[in-house]
Amino acid sequence: MSTVTDKTDATRAGAPPLRLRGIRKQFGGVVAIERFDLELAAGQITALVGDNGAGKSTLVKIISGVYQPTEGELEMHGRPVTFRDASDARRQGVEVVYQDLALADSQPVYMNMFLGRELTRGPLRLLDRRRMARETQELVDALDVRIPSAKATIRDLSGGQRQAVAICRATHWASGLVLMDEPTAALGVAETAKVEQLILKLRERGAAVLVVSHNLDQVFRIADRVAVLRRGRQVGVRGITETSRNEIVSMITGASEESGRP
Repeated sequence: MSTVTDKTDATRAGAPPLRLRGIRKQFGGVVAIERFDLELAAGQITALVGDNGAGKSTLVKIISGVYQPTEGELEMHGRPVTFRDASDARRQGVEVVYQDLALADSQPVYMNMFLGRELTRGPLRLLDRRRMARETQELVDALDVRIPSAKATIRDLSGGQRQAVAICRATHWASGLVLMDEPTAALGVAETAKVEQLILKLRERGAAVLVVSHNLDQVFRIADRVAVLRRGRQVGVRGITETSRNEIVSMITGASEESGRP
């Protein structure tokens, strides 16, 4: 009996952080996602691209528990998972970094890091601010995030620094999986470069990262693979070194289908 258990645990230990099988999402008579299969590997960045209305945000909401799929299965580390809602997904290790960040501007960095999961001490369960600040500073230093300190107030930080805090928070609580929905859309060139460096550090730390982006230059700078959605259908998945911007654009626009290419 113990041998079977050991084999099962070993298989799960080597399983990808996220696997999607036959994901389909229908809203009434409208099919938002026709069928989607994808595996996110540890230490790899996968970009999800497609035109407006292609289904990218719907897919992220399915993975993060906001929506439940009409059909299909999700697995995390080899275990089937079902999320009742976004809070349930977070409890099971799914973290999302959105463009709007969802940070508390009047609170310090460390309180945002533990927002909704505050550490307490003693029988009166007082906030353990010292421990939260220390753990936040350790993570910020490990990821080389340039902010004044873990005690700095969010509203005093730049847009890039705020996005970095949101990514740090996701990294801290995620189970080896971080989803990013247009993480640099509202940033300038310099701050985008800093955030991209942080995303690359997550890969170095062994995280599986899914980045939704409309910026193909960014995709080719940071991604290992790119998955393309068109009108809710999965067109294909390409290794970044095995494709080109022209091919990805053709997949997004449908030109590859019109010309008969797969």
